[in-house]
Amino acid sequence: MTTTARLELDGKVYELPVIVGSEGDKAVDITKLRDLSGYITLDPSYANTGSCLSEITFIDGEKGILRYRGIPIQEMAEKSTFIETAYHIIFGHLPTRAELSEFSDLLTKYELLHEDMKYHFEGFPTTGHPMAILSAMINATSCFFPDLARSTRREDLKVQAAVLLAQVRTIAAFAYRRSRGLPTIYPNPMYKFTANFLHMLFSLPNKDYEMHPEIVKALDLIFLLHADHEQNCSTATVRMVASGQANVFACAAAGVCALWGPLHGGANQAVIEMLEDIRQSGDDGSNFLKLVKDKNSGKRLMGFGHRVYKNYDPRANIIKRQCDELLSVLRKDDPLLDIAKRLEEAALNDPYFVERKLYPNVDFYSGIIMRAIGLPPEMFTVIFAIGRMPGWIANYREILESPTPRIYRPRQIYTGKTLNHYVDKIQRSSVPVQ
Repeated sequence: MTTTARLELDGKVYELPVIVGSEGDKAVDITKLRDLSGYITLDPSYANTGSCLSEITFIDGEKGILRYRGIPIQEMAEKSTFIETAYHIIFGHLPTRAELSEFSDLLTKYELLHEDMKYHFEGFPTTGHPMAILSAMINATSCFFPDLARSTRREDLKVQAAVLLAQVRTIAAFAYRRSRGLPTIYPNPMYKFTANFLHMLFSLPNKDYEMHPEIVKALDLIFLLHADHEQNCSTATVRMVASGQANVFACAAAGVCALWGPLHGGANQAVIEMLEDIRQSGDDGSNFLKLVKDKNSGKRLMGFGHRVYKNYDPRANIIKRQCDELLSVLRKDDPLLDIAKRLEEAALNDPYFVERKLYPNVDFYSGIIMRAIGLPPEMFTVIFAIGRMPGWIANYREILESPTPRIYRPRQIYTGKTLNHYVDKIQRSSVPVQ
């Protein structure tokens, strides 16, 4: 029996199908609403609009649940690695040993940038933001793989995914080295994905970076926890661009641009800046929380609350434990972590924040981990972009393989002037033109 919703407009009743997801989430299908009635729906920022059917990631924000293709994030974080998780997200199943080995070999094969790309790096000022360089260089990569960029064949997706994942890591490392005036360090095929990234970031020509297992584990976990997160700003952007049949490199570059802002990928950098401001003011966080509750102060508690989660972000619990372990092993006392813990404890027991369901999210602790690793704040969002690449590729794949492909084209409600007319230049000098 098909379930429908009844909508009455202008005295007419319309039957609209109800769609039920595999986890029980429900939606009213308004695909034919405008054709039938002349009406569209208005939903600023798409808070209540489902833009697609997807099999990749499930989130229950009320219960604090996150699953990658059905597997709870807690299990993936405990038992998997970033590359295994990437394969699972992109291709729909956990890889066999042979599949994982083949994919790892592809990552090694494509980890070197074309030497001509060095000239592109030289064109950026050393003060250029790594996210600007990352987006531009991902787009430029398509020029060096023209056949792969043009391909929409399913059998080429594995190579496309490997090229993007391998190249984005090398691009990010090269961008970081250039911003520091340091010589380029090439990838070492003896290292696995995350260790290789650390090698390219921190090694010197005459001395290899001392690989600390706990640091490798912590950074790999950050990548894994960010691998996908349903239809967020950057992922929705990737799908939007992909719907116009742009190549996978252009779609990923667009995702980087959408991720850049402080309300999305830049939130962890904003957390560190907030904690640093609190520290420099001599506050332990108490006065800051009072200001946050004063709507006229302009102060915001960064790293708390989430557009989807109305409960504790499950990633925050995982990353908090990893943060504590890393700092303990490295024997680093970080005054910012002390302030962060006080803020969390106070906010979780303060009716003001509890009533508003403002719990710590993944950004609250990820910045502290990256700070402990030695990464500067401008690299935090770059790390996020590397981690989110599997989700972007998987969503690109869903658009590519859709049985009913259509270009994304939201409608609007026009609120500007009604019919207006052109005014000649000579008249404009004396008549104000609105």
